Amino acid sequence: MATDKKVLTVQDISCFGQCSMTVALPIISACGIETAILPSAVLSTHTGGFKGFTVRDLTDDIPGIVNHWVQEGLSFDAIYTGYLGSTRQMDMIKDMFRRLTTPGAVKIVDPAMADHGKLYYGFDDVYAREMGKLCGEADIVLPNITEAAMMTGAPYVGEGYDEAYIRDLMERIFALGAKTVVMTGVSYAPEQLGVAVCGRDDKEISYYFHPRLERSRHGTGDIFAAAFTGALVQGKTPLAAATLAAEFTLAAMRATDGDESHWYGAKFEKALPILTGALNH
Repeated sequence: MATDKKVLTVQDISCFGQCSMTVALPIISACGIETAILPSAVLSTHTGGFKGFTVRDLTDDIPGIVNHWVQEGLSFDAIYTGYLGSTRQMDMIKDMFRRLTTPGAVKIVDPAMADHGKLYYGFDDVYAREMGKLCGEADIVLPNITEAAMMTGAPYVGEGYDEAYIRDLMERIFALGAKTVVMTGVSYAPEQLGVAVCGRDDKEISYYFHPRLERSRHGTGDIFAAAFTGALVQGKTPLAAATLAAEFTLAAMRATDGDESHWYGAKFEKALPILTGALNH
């Protein structure tokens, strides 16, 4: 597990709650990769279940940071974006893709904006369409089914879908311009859940499935995306990176089972040896 590559991750800092930047930075760093951060906002906690949280938008700070980095000659081998607070920030990400990447850099977009058929608090259809445009400039997109449908104008089917539906969602994302889709939350049977991976030029969708756990947890999408990014930059294929990330996320969720006081996230820290061990073999 040796690389001198550098990753930039752009997303919010939720100071408490094990999601977004507080997940991405330690996980990608644990993969042996130098990780730079550019926070899109600072929240006292994440918005899932907490009340009265504080939010400070950092949109106006981003251009100055980027300009300084450009002046210093900084560039990155991968840029991975998560939760973004506005469509203005999406335009700034596109600028970063052009100005802050090394030749051959991979651009990874996790369109963290919706789940279970609903957009997150504060987002609307305009945001979803603009997120689709950002995904169109990415090499790899990491949507769940809700996000894939809302970005592309496809109908959302909560359950009972088949592979033709998943393929249609992927084709719609490819039509936006993305090169590879790694779709999370895919299931063709009640007892399983997994990830579907397909490149724009591939004919077959590859899958990784695991047993469905009884309880979902906040932040698991961020845990998956960070581990995926780390594994990919370390040289794993998209399918291998997705498989490893899914197994790591599952281990983090299992490490949290039984602790009812830990309702706000998953104990990914306890599962880090699984991730680092896999990357060393």
